[in-house]
Amino acid sequence: MSSEKILDIKNLNVSFKTYAGISQAVRGIDFYLEKGETLAIVGESGCGKTVTSKAIMGLLPEQQTIISKENSSIKFHGEDLLVYSEKQMSSVRGKLISMIFQDPMTSLNPTMKIGDQIAESIIIHSNISVRDARKKALEMLELVKIPNAEERLEQYPFEFSGGMRQRAMIAIALACNPEVLIADEPTTALDVTIQAQIMELIGELQKKLNTGVILVTHDLGVVASVADRIQVMYAGKIVERGTVDEIFYNPKHPYTYALLKSVPKLNIQNKEELYSLTGTPPDLINPPSGCAFAARCELGMKICRNLQPELTKFSDTQECSCWLHHSMADINGVPEILLKGRK
Repeated sequence: MSSEKILDIKNLNVSFKTYAGISQAVRGIDFYLEKGETLAIVGESGCGKTVTSKAIMGLLPEQQTIISKENSSIKFHGEDLLVYSEKQMSSVRGKLISMIFQDPMTSLNPTMKIGDQIAESIIIHSNISVRDARKKALEMLELVKIPNAEERLEQYPFEFSGGMRQRAMIAIALACNPEVLIADEPTTALDVTIQAQIMELIGELQKKLNTGVILVTHDLGVVASVADRIQVMYAGKIVERGTVDEIFYNPKHPYTYALLKSVPKLNIQNKEELYSLTGTPPDLINPPSGCAFAARCELGMKICRNLQPELTKFSDTQECSCWLHHSMADINGVPEILLKGRK
């Protein structure tokens, strides 16, 4: 892994026009991706993970979407993608930045053979013949370890199992050797064994191609073994970020702590009740003036509901937005792990 920033997002704001008003899906987030590293974006459904990914790819519907371009940027090798035209984005999308979509059954074209779908991406972005593109498609199917690749090349998506369709999606995404791969819930609806195989495959291909990976997921179990850094999203904002070890062994935000507590443990006692986070995320048509997590937080204070929390840095890699870390905060009853390293 190098220290070269290939993707740098600053103050990204994305809103959607709805019948009830403007929904602020992503609210001023910053993050970066280095060459060859894996950045995990975790959080509940609806927190803005997929919207962020599609904003980077330029795949959000223009008529319903408002992306604030004032003081905002999505820079790829220093070039701001927010000012790119659709023609310019089409030369980036699929070739330099690719995406594995959440549901391969609905993302793959049911009327096209798998080989044609992989070859299509290669033909669009490379100056090669159809015959050479088909040959490259065969190589990609073999690379993602689909058995009988030559035979599978001529089959349709409905003839593939869920795991094989996911592998086909990975083959399409990596066909042009992109520098950035966005994997949006790549293991959703797959059994645990196939999940492990898919994540291992992405890791192997990442090392081989030195690709930067953004892993979008709500499954912390998937993240633990593959990510270098993690950022936790809630209600359109990044509430905490850090390395894998920092997030798993030294979380600072009550939401991160709640996510970790909700993961079943091997040493759980018989008939012990599993922890579950109560309540629901806020309505982002009228987002709260304070911390968005305040209404569900067991450690919330009066200030949490009224003012946005300050950003507190704990190391060069870990930072968190929570009033618990203010010097005047009431820390009675706060779990010790959240206060470790508090100034």
